[in-house]
Amino acid sequence: MHCEIFLREFDSKLLLAILAASKGHQVIVSDIESIEKGIKRGFLKPGIFHTKSLTPSKKKILRHKYLVKTGCKISSIDEEGGLVVKGYDEFAKRRYSDETLETSSMVFAWGKEDSETLKKIFPKYSSKIYMTGSPRVDLWKPMFSDTSSIPSKFSKKPYILITSNLGAVNGNFSFHETIKKLKGSDYHKRDPNIINVCFGRAAEQIKIIYSFIEAIELLAKNNKGYDIVLRPHPSENIESWKIFLKDIVNVYVIREGPINAWVKGSFAVIHNGCTTGYEAIVSKKTLISYVPFPLKYGNDLTNQLGYIVNDKHTLLNMVNNILSHSKTNYEKKFNLLKNNLLLEKIYLDNNELSAEKILKVWEQNEDSNLSNTNNWFLFKLSLKIMKLNGIFGGLFKRLINKNFQKRENFKFPPLNKKIINEKKRKLQKVLGISEQIDCQLLSDRTLLIKKR
Repeated sequence: MHCEIFLREFDSKLLLAILAASKGHQVIVSDIESIEKGIKRGFLKPGIFHTKSLTPSKKKILRHKYLVKTGCKISSIDEEGGLVVKGYDEFAKRRYSDETLETSSMVFAWGKEDSETLKKIFPKYSSKIYMTGSPRVDLWKPMFSDTSSIPSKFSKKPYILITSNLGAVNGNFSFHETIKKLKGSDYHKRDPNIINVCFGRAAEQIKIIYSFIEAIELLAKNNKGYDIVLRPHPSENIESWKIFLKDIVNVYVIREGPINAWVKGSFAVIHNGCTTGYEAIVSKKTLISYVPFPLKYGNDLTNQLGYIVNDKHTLLNMVNNILSHSKTNYEKKFNLLKNNLLLEKIYLDNNELSAEKILKVWEQNEDSNLSNTNNWFLFKLSLKIMKLNGIFGGLFKRLINKNFQKRENFKFPPLNKKIINEKKRKLQKVLGISEQIDCQLLSDRTLLIKKR
């Protein structure tokens, strides 16, 4: 399983891996470089390669063709999901193509809308498309409430969670690097208007950031005994938010741990155009959509999920009222939404997890070529050599260029075995899995999960 953004994907992939391991499968969760080199060197035998998208970039198409040639089968669920945009047609045309679907064996859909749209646009491949839902949504459900928690050192006061999704202008990459990346993946060829939209969205997000800063200042100065947690999107520069909100009391800019723990621990969630809006609804948290001005480029769809508030003073009154009356008429609003917008985008099954559905499809696609033994010793050794090469390569670059700085891998930080084993223990308890499941760190970013 290819994990690109740790905070977004890892826990759901660990859930999938534990379920698969309990059925006798051997699973690695890893960055793409480690998987690719392990297969090319023959240490990893053909298996199901589960990836985070089927975006038709030249590099990905070549990679997938090579993997299929080696005997691998490709499955995917788009981790971006298109949840924040109205409709799915344009998203599907940017994120899929005949070439990427042809090389894939299984495509998993978040819900009714993406499943039906993909089958409509790519009817030739409709038999490969399965409406399973996303394992990420599994973890939003109350049954998984105890599988993750906020840091124990955090304040014991009630807190409101504010999530931001403003990477277009406050990203870990500069704006011109974002445009370069889009062009490098040919997004502008599949969607000629995308560059124009990017510039418009960046300008709009600057105004949103300032509006949120003003609102947070007001909440912090006039609140009734609660803290404020600002959670930047994984694609955002967290240091920027720390500068923007510096010296405002009772405000914490935090990206530690999975977001579901922070959602479940809050008394309410404030957002503007975040996927977290869906998570808050499924987690039965009061959701406020703060929309201080009409949006032309923003993700207005998810704002319809919550109570829409247009000015900071109304926001202050509402938040204080929610804290004073923790049980609002939320259930009524949740049931109304549950029957339309949310269920168009997200498939919820109370009887079976999405992860279980995906595992069943994987097993239906098994064949004898996928059962050869991997050489874990040589694979692990090759990962150690890769790490040493990276260290020496960095030293050499600094010798010839004193200004060289290695870019931090903000998407996928080094794995922590202790934290992973604790997550595994909690997930096994919820799932009722008694088998001994082993999690072995093969490298900083490669985890092997299998039965002992």
